[in-house]
Amino acid sequence: MKKKDVIVVGSGAGGATVAKELAKSGFKVTVLEKGPTVKMKKAHEHYEIINTGVEISQTVCIGGTSAVTIGNAVRTCEKYLKKIGINLEEEFKEIENELSVQTLPDSHFGKGTTMLMDAAESLGFHMEKMPKFINPEKCEPCGKCAFGCSKNAKWTTEVFIEEAKQYGTIVIDNTPVTHILIENSKVTGVKCHNKIFRSDIVILSAGAIQTPRLLQKIGIRAGKNLFVDTFVTVGGIIKKIKFNKELMMNSVIKLDNIVIAPHFSGLLVEKLKDFKARKKDIIGLMVKIADESTGEVTPDEVIKFNTANDVELLAKGSAIAGAILTHAGVEPKTLVSTYARGAHPGGTAAIGDVVDKNLETEIKGLYVADASIFPEAPGAPPVLTILALAKRLGKHISSEYENS
Repeated sequence: MKKKDVIVVGSGAGGATVAKELAKSGFKVTVLEKGPTVKMKKAHEHYEIINTGVEISQTVCIGGTSAVTIGNAVRTCEKYLKKIGINLEEEFKEIENELSVQTLPDSHFGKGTTMLMDAAESLGFHMEKMPKFINPEKCEPCGKCAFGCSKNAKWTTEVFIEEAKQYGTIVIDNTPVTHILIENSKVTGVKCHNKIFRSDIVILSAGAIQTPRLLQKIGIRAGKNLFVDTFVTVGGIIKKIKFNKELMMNSVIKLDNIVIAPHFSGLLVEKLKDFKARKKDIIGLMVKIADESTGEVTPDEVIKFNTANDVELLAKGSAIAGAILTHAGVEPKTLVSTYARGAHPGGTAAIGDVVDKNLETEIKGLYVADASIFPEAPGAPPVLTILALAKRLGKHISSEYENS
């Protein structure tokens, strides 16, 4: 029996994974990517910033945001998903094996991170090592994970895209999908401006901003319940610490709806200009929260603001970060914070609302595989969970269409 044609919209964590899985199962897969093909070390040139109540950043190129992650590999929303009938244990183990997820050796922990870990422990906060999908043999800590790895030490979806190509997947870049095509409540393909691509199955992995907009065009009520995992970076001065050259977020404190991790932000340089601080003089901690899903994506704008609860969580986390930084040797008068930013937009096509447990919409053959489907803010890096959900979707589609 001839396998079905599949179009995957987007080449980020969800799109690349499901494309690889389906291509290996014999499906004829085409990946359509809005952005260009770039070298991973140039990925930072393709950031798109959305300025709303909270600044939201995303990356538009082959590999999507995976190109500029800091390599964090944590299981997020695992208990919640299990509660609603989605057990990802098998998929998590498979992904962790494929990506060689591990904590890094002590050789990859810089002086600043070590000082922060020691200070946290002495204040009663356990700061554990962060699991990473980074090859320590290739990694030469430089502080530039979020710009794109020049050593290819960090896993990105480029790896899965290349594997998918080996199984016949066609990848077309610079091709933004503008419409989803439907006949008799079943998907039949997509349109990219004036060009039409026909298929039996369409999987949207365009991200939590563009995916709901495509769904809205066909009458699906997506776009509500936007969260962004709001974060700030609190920092101060320790002369010549060279923290900016360290591997970021190599350890983490986990609290209720708050994570705190070593993090350098260039925004702190401007904040500390009165102290004549240079990049190598600044040390910081990221405070990331599971923000409330109060935002919305409309056809024309993105609306997101911090609630009173969000502000309370940020204040609590920032106070703890300030105490740790001070204990590590930062002079209190130099403590400053960045403005609030959003790293992980999601929730706009949530499971149980817009898609079912198999990630299918009300339109037959139309699925979603990106952070849009998260039913709540993870408050931590979501990549591993997106990969697991996409792998599970690949298995479902292979089973569902095996004999059709």
